[in-house]
Amino acid sequence: MAVSENFLDQLKKVVGPKGWSTDAAGLEPHIIETRGLWRGNCDMVVRPSSTDEVAKVMTLCHEAGVRVVPQGGNTGLTGAGVPQGGIVLSLSRMNKILDVDPVNYTLTAQAGCVLAAVQEAAKEHGRLFPLSLGAEGSCQIGGNLSTNAGGVQVLRYGNARDLVLGLEVVMPDGRIWDGLRALRKDNTGYALKHLFIGAEGTLGVITAAVLKLFPWPERRETAFVALPDAICALQLFQKFSENCGDALTAFEYLNAESVDIAIDHGAGVRPPFTEKYSAYTLIELSGAGAALRDALERVLEGALEDGIALDAVIAESGQQAVDLWRIREAVPEVQPSCGASIKHDVSVPVSKVPEFLELAQSAVEAEMPGIRVVAFGHLGDGNIHFNLSQPPDMDADAFLDQWNHFNRIVHDIVNGLGGSFSAEHGIGQLKVDEMKRYKGSPELELMKALKDAFDPKGIMNPGKVL
Repeated sequence: MAVSENFLDQLKKVVGPKGWSTDAAGLEPHIIETRGLWRGNCDMVVRPSSTDEVAKVMTLCHEAGVRVVPQGGNTGLTGAGVPQGGIVLSLSRMNKILDVDPVNYTLTAQAGCVLAAVQEAAKEHGRLFPLSLGAEGSCQIGGNLSTNAGGVQVLRYGNARDLVLGLEVVMPDGRIWDGLRALRKDNTGYALKHLFIGAEGTLGVITAAVLKLFPWPERRETAFVALPDAICALQLFQKFSENCGDALTAFEYLNAESVDIAIDHGAGVRPPFTEKYSAYTLIELSGAGAALRDALERVLEGALEDGIALDAVIAESGQQAVDLWRIREAVPEVQPSCGASIKHDVSVPVSKVPEFLELAQSAVEAEMPGIRVVAFGHLGDGNIHFNLSQPPDMDADAFLDQWNHFNRIVHDIVNGLGGSFSAEHGIGQLKVDEMKRYKGSPELELMKALKDAFDPKGIMNPGKVL
């Protein structure tokens, strides 16, 4: 149901002439999803410039019962930011770095700060903010926290949830919770911040955060390794974990199909080897001192002698490291060039990654001959992107009609291995039915109770997560 012009006028007064859009061109970027899977609608995009303005907007919406979809860079992959009526509350104008404390290793930022800008602000003070995603040039920190984003360095530093000390949140009724505490120890009751991190804007609006920083790594050592199979990839991971500890920053797995499509279709992608292999890993160590290179070479030499690894390339320069990472980064970019794709963002215990890959690939290939499995991701934390490309001779729409069918096959295997059907992309509207299937009582009941307590009128991002 469309909201009244009188109500929209009230919002306009709150945010001023630069803080709203109602024309089609202004709304368009905010009502579609990155991959084009969803298209929504809204009556206005509101862009407040301060927490006080967010609070006034939320107070008006709460009183009128108007739906609100908080939105960052709108780079999500599950439709969480796509509105179905009401307004979009964009945090894009709230993009200031409020404080950097290099001694306390913290950075305070407004929610609309682009992730890359947060990284750069930390770097300017000789510190590292380790959250790193393919969309870091456009995604915003508020959205990263609302979806508990992961990325390539979770192995060493954890998910977004692990990188937050404090939050500022505007509640659905307009009240402001000031939890911007830069403390590593604060044992004063419920950890409220964790309710909003990963809630996808269904409980409130994150407006600012105190983020953890880390020492800037003096050295990075990068290697691309060819292996016989995923079992050997797990064995190699164990060797690096045992020998390198926290210096092991990233350990990425790629199957043959994912590397092949990156080489065939990716701009600037160079083949790492003259031969093709069945499996690959991309490994990064970071820290201080020449011992990093010695450790990398020592572990790889042992793996090659034992037959766990078949070949390896070690980056000899910063540019070579970029080139090796480019192979991994290109995989999701080039998948559209290979036809329609059915996605799975799943996780299992690290020890069960090879078992999952074998079971899932066998199951989907038996179900549809000619289907192509593009499996890649963060083996070090058990998160695999198990994507399925259409058979070359199949109609794309006919293949995509099988999305739910293949989700069921893959997710049932994941569930049987004690895994999760959503590792880092969140629930949004894409996986609401999966929540009903795999989350039992009392888990769903507790989530619904929290939703009702925080948002009794149900105006916050309705239809998402629950």
